[in-house]
Amino acid sequence: MPVTIEDRPTQAVRDEVVDKLIMNYSHGHLSYEAFERRLDIAMESQDNIEIAKQAEDLDLVVDKAYVESKKKSMFYTSEGADSEDRDTLVHIFSGSERKGVWKVAKEIRVFSIFSGAEIDFSEALFGHKTTTIKVFSLFSGDDIYVPENINVVSKVFCIFGGVENKAPCLADQNSPTLVIEGFAIFSGIDIKIKQSLKERFVAFADNLKKMFN
Repeated sequence: MPVTIEDRPTQAVRDEVVDKLIMNYSHGHLSYEAFERRLDIAMESQDNIEIAKQAEDLDLVVDKAYVESKKKSMFYTSEGADSEDRDTLVHIFSGSERKGVWKVAKEIRVFSIFSGAEIDFSEALFGHKTTTIKVFSLFSGDDIYVPENINVVSKVFCIFGGVENKAPCLADQNSPTLVIEGFAIFSGIDIKIKQSLKERFVAFADNLKKMFN
């Protein structure tokens, strides 16, 4: 006897509905307005029945091609990624950016003295379940950009400085985790969401739509 919809894990129901919405929108069975409206409800509601209703009239179901496309576009952990154990960024009276597609080491050391660094994990390839960022920031400002469903834990010790963490502490136990620790002295470290999960879903759906049309 199947488990009733009310007793199923809400996140599991949500994932199934979101996948079905993307599948039907990308194949032209759902308008953009309806897709966005239903996606908002599916992602924000905590009511399993309300979430399930957003896809109950849709015929197309997720297939193997969809699963493979989603794995390449939406998941962050790259199994077997040939990443280094340690990566070091040094900035003295200067600044630098690390962004685009890059392989994340198990440990990243960041030294900023009268400088600033921008580290963007939006398109990064995670080869490790947990990555530790060890920061030493003196009279500097460092920006760390993360996707919405990356776990972030901040353990930075501040002296006349501060850390502003706008990322969730525990978004998804299956997602990679960034542990940020170290010292900020007369400095500021900002941890920001680069792209919301909804924006990633919409971008993924639009890319699929272009493929099928």
